Amino acid sequence: MSRTEKLQDVNPHIFAKAAQRVENPSDWQDDVYDAFDSRKVFDLVRNIRDPEDPLSLEELNVVEEKQCEVNDVENTVMVHFTPTIPHCSMAFLIGLSIRLRLLQALPPRFKVDVRITPGTHASDIAINKQLNDKERVADALENAQLLEVINKCLSSRSQV
Repeated sequence: MSRTEKLQDVNPHIFAKAAQRVENPSDWQDDVYDAFDSRKVFDLVRNIRDPEDPLSLEELNVVEEKQCEVNDVENTVMVHFTPTIPHCSMAFLIGLSIRLRLLQALPPRFKVDVRITPGTHASDIAINKQLNDKERVADALENAQLLEVINKCLSSRSQV
């Protein structure tokens, strides 16, 4: 086994998924104001698939509802994610997938911040800086190969 293989999580622990949100009739009424909360944001990112695994970020415990913070009044969303191992080579890609999903799904009034949970990755400071730099994110999303991988992570196909 090579050094690189030792750094990857070849046998991840699979966590139970949270129950689906119970919808209220008012959820579908345009004239009722429905504030964004942490559960709505969690529901947007929970089914993103890991780039190296057919499992969702929720099943790998990379994202949890308690890691999603929303201030609907100040129009801010913060999502922390926890890579499965401290040297995860896909951490930037996972964060970029989360950021893209939120930018696509949330109203444009929200300022989105995506970060690695402090102390859970060897390069968390550097990756957080990249994830929240608009120019770096735009450049990354112009890379066709990278965008193809991200789109696979975001696809809603049933998992294998």
